[in-house]
Amino acid sequence: MDESRAYAETPRYGTAPPYAQPDACYPGPVMSQREAFDRIDVHLVRVLHTLIAERNVSRTAVRLGSSQPLVSAQLKRLRELTGDPILVRSGSGMAPTAVALAMDAHARQILQAAETLFSPRLRSGSFDPATSDALFRIVASDYLDPRFLPGIAARTRRFAPGIRLEFLPLADGYDYAAALAEGSADLVIGNWLKPPEDLHLGRLITDEIVCLVAEDHPFVKLSATRQWTAERYLAADHIAPARFQIGSEGVVDDHLAAIGLKRRLAVRCAHFSLIPTMVAQGRLVLTTGRLYCQQQLEQLAVKIIRCPVLFPPLRYFQLWHPLSRASPALTWFREQVREVARTLGERGAGR
Repeated sequence: MDESRAYAETPRYGTAPPYAQPDACYPGPVMSQREAFDRIDVHLVRVLHTLIAERNVSRTAVRLGSSQPLVSAQLKRLRELTGDPILVRSGSGMAPTAVALAMDAHARQILQAAETLFSPRLRSGSFDPATSDALFRIVASDYLDPRFLPGIAARTRRFAPGIRLEFLPLADGYDYAAALAEGSADLVIGNWLKPPEDLHLGRLITDEIVCLVAEDHPFVKLSATRQWTAERYLAADHIAPARFQIGSEGVVDDHLAAIGLKRRLAVRCAHFSLIPTMVAQGRLVLTTGRLYCQQQLEQLAVKIIRCPVLFPPLRYFQLWHPLSRASPALTWFREQVREVARTLGERGAGR
């Protein structure tokens, strides 16, 4: 069925104008709070959350493994329960109402709590790594030590061969806190000057911030002299990864801004794995952790030089939601991540 037709055929309520219009009023039937509560199930809450996320009945049906007519019927039921249209026509698509957006935060909490309550892998004493087929979703940036994520996969598979892993990118604007809260991600790995206070965290790796440049870059000779100054560093052509957090320029630039400094960013690249090659082939400066830079020395014509601006240590963390704190499966998995980080840290300290 055509989706616009599906919306058009949904019955209207009362004498209100069509709810397909963004500014339409939708009174809906009057229902007591107790009656509404008795008619709600967890799946309906999931439908609500998915509709708000997808803003489309057809995509919601595909994501839930359902059908468009069934999701349309569930949307109608949600409208009856809430007295709100949930989705309204906006331009060529649909948009959630203000009421729906307010409800979505509570829907995420309900879904996470339901998983904690009913999922076998979250119940105490029910997790056996040797026999489990649990799925762990890890959100991580790609500017970690290149051995880190492969190390997590290798160690996890060695002790739990049935475990499934899904590595997701920590991309620009990605709401990792919401993903952890709703259960679409189990763990987030990255570095922050100030980690989020509303999430649990475990420190993984502490690294030194250095500069990576081409072997023949003039800064290689300057770095051994007093001429390699903060002024020269700030005026150089820098390359940096794309932002992954709204309101943050990244650890390096956030720290520079905090001390009243600004560098010249000539290149931003969303594919961090390509940045060292760009450094080797041009007059660019990459400022990042020593562990990552050391891995590039074996493959590219690059050099590590000290950074003339004093930076705090680069700290990597794993973050998880408070609701998953007591999960035996996730507790075990976080221990594997921590062990891989410890091993990498020891290897780095030995160089």
